[in-house]
Amino acid sequence: MVVIKSKNFKLRQPTLKDTKDITKHINNKKIYRYTAHIPYPYTLEDAKEFINKVIKKDKKKKTLHLVIDINNEVVGGISFEKLTNNHNAEIGYWLSEQYWNNGIMTEAVKQMVKYGFNKLKLKKILALVVKSNRGSIKVLKKADFKQKSLLKKHFKKDNKIYDIVIFEKLKYEV
Repeated sequence: MVVIKSKNFKLRQPTLKDTKDITKHINNKKIYRYTAHIPYPYTLEDAKEFINKVIKKDKKKKTLHLVIDINNEVVGGISFEKLTNNHNAEIGYWLSEQYWNNGIMTEAVKQMVKYGFNKLKLKKILALVVKSNRGSIKVLKKADFKQKSLLKKHFKKDNKIYDIVIFEKLKYEV
């Protein structure tokens, strides 16, 4: 069981007991608008399906999904997707709006990156972000990710097409 402790929160693997907290905090149009796989509205059934799916995927070592737990309440999530044999991964995350602009997500990203490089032996971590998602771009820059490229008109959601910014962090930069 992965647990990463910070002074303000802990990162841990999700359980089915987390469905109510996840549903409460992720069911927000402001979170939905910049994410590829989070539905809106978000239901308890969505949370159960998500947790069951990630538990199976994490067991196969293809992903690592952790929740952000503050005072025993799940208020966000962070993950490595596309863990590959060549030691790369893609990081993704979300946080309840009530916790935005408090440095929580930046710290969670830094903790996850440290875990990825030290424990999972990753060499490179990528992040793909909608160009207009200024909050997420700010988090990545504060976590010392470097902007590498721009994918024009790459992501379609709700009949809108968005540019995607690719960030990366290499192990030797830590």
